[in-house]
Amino acid sequence: MFYWVVKAILAPLIHLFFRPWQEGVENIPREGPVILAGNHLSFADHFIGALHVPRKVISLGKAEYFTGRGIKGLISRIFFTGVGTVPIDRSGGKASEAALRTGLRILRGGHVLGIYPEGTRSPDGRLYKGKTGVARLALESRAPVIPWAMIGTFEMMPPGRVFPRFGVRTGVRFGKPLDFSRYYGMEDDRLVLRAVTDEIMYALMELSGQEYVDKYAASAKVEMIRAARAGSGDD
Repeated sequence: MFYWVVKAILAPLIHLFFRPWQEGVENIPREGPVILAGNHLSFADHFIGALHVPRKVISLGKAEYFTGRGIKGLISRIFFTGVGTVPIDRSGGKASEAALRTGLRILRGGHVLGIYPEGTRSPDGRLYKGKTGVARLALESRAPVIPWAMIGTFEMMPPGRVFPRFGVRTGVRFGKPLDFSRYYGMEDDRLVLRAVTDEIMYALMELSGQEYVDKYAASAKVEMIRAARAGSGDD
């Protein structure tokens, strides 16, 4: 219920200031488990992406969103709970496996799971290499995968910006369901997982029009930080 209350409050404001548009929402099944696999350009993706979806979108978010203290921490918990985010530990190893199990529970409950295969926001608006967790979820759950492309959210609210830029029109494109039934039962094959993930990322590139970069976004962020430090003479 809280999800729909938050959405009812935010939707008119978003429509007023950003005039969001959508294409292909009819591609989302009206019932049963669904994976929405999206590009990740901005903090704003959490609410712009789900705005046009007629079903509740549950996403996996870092646990730090729910553990902050004081007023800021309280606001963060309320907001992310309200937009349907489930906290997970993203430290890797066993934590990654636990996150996958959480995603599978959501899908086996017949829900819509929103996931960003890049794992973090794009540092420069380009599309980066996807992590294979989305492929495992798709093959183990056998849920349809809908590519979920955000448009304009990087310009509206790039990483590091606290408040959105007004006057930037945002949009979302939902692609046709991707069929991976030919790979069912092969979720332990790393080459298969990479092939499925790359197919999802290719579909996102086609929908979003982004330039694709064959490296992980997290690695690109580290390289950018190092380059900035080198340029400033800071070791």
